[in-house]
Amino acid sequence: MSMNDPIADMLTRIRNAVTARHDSVNIPSSKMKVAIAKVLKDEGFIKDFTVVAEDGKPQPNLRVDLGYGGRKQPVLTGLQRVSKPGLRVYVQRTEIPRVYGGLGIAILSTPRGVMTGQEARRQSVGGELLCYVW
Repeated sequence: MSMNDPIADMLTRIRNAVTARHDSVNIPSSKMKVAIAKVLKDEGFIKDFTVVAEDGKPQPNLRVDLGYGGRKQPVLTGLQRVSKPGLRVYVQRTEIPRVYGGLGIAILSTPRGVMTGQEARRQSVGGELLCYVW
């Protein structure tokens, strides 16, 4: 199986795990995925994440613990990939979108690292618009 877009694969695995009401999901790890998971944790969309290196496997796994509210209602209700390998989407600091009127977040890859749209606006940097989360 060839995978052209590892970030879209990560978002799809998280989306599917939330739909199936799983407590956690394992994803092949990379620096970019760990940075995205850190932003999701800081914003309260996931409980926690850990990088787990298994014996005999060359690539470690990223274990994402999903968060739920009362009656097992998911905290994370939607994920949407914006910039794709076939069509990269870059925004300037003045063009950073607000997701659902501020209820969601936009995740950007900037020269200063992966951060939310609000943090990028605060630091007045633009970058690649990776995804929307709400």
